[in-house]
Amino acid sequence: MMENKKVLVAEDSSVIINLTKNVLMFENYHITAVKNGKQLLDKLASEDFDLILMDINMPIMDGIECTKAVRALADPKKANIPIIAITGNYKNYTLDDFKKAGMNDYILKPLDYDHLLATVKKHLA
Repeated sequence: MMENKKVLVAEDSSVIINLTKNVLMFENYHITAVKNGKQLLDKLASEDFDLILMDINMPIMDGIECTKAVRALADPKKANIPIIAITGNYKNYTLDDFKKAGMNDYILKPLDYDHLLATVKKHLA
């Protein structure tokens, strides 16, 4: 059997974390959730992941700042993990801003679960 893909979700809304878990666990992805960018970096230091879902608006360290930190990691495998932004107020940012920060893609809130799944699958293929 193929090994379950590991997805790290950085999101301060437990509602979104739970919904994301429900969608992705249905596909047998292994989900780990953290509440902010600093926790994400701590997690990433001790574990390997295949994909990161990154909320843009988080306390302590936001998604853009955190993505830049991930891209600057010394370990090339970790530095190049696909990162998908989750954003509610994308009007403040353009896709170009996300790309510049090092993100691979983005999903708008309110989350469309088919779109979420399709986007995750695309980057884990």
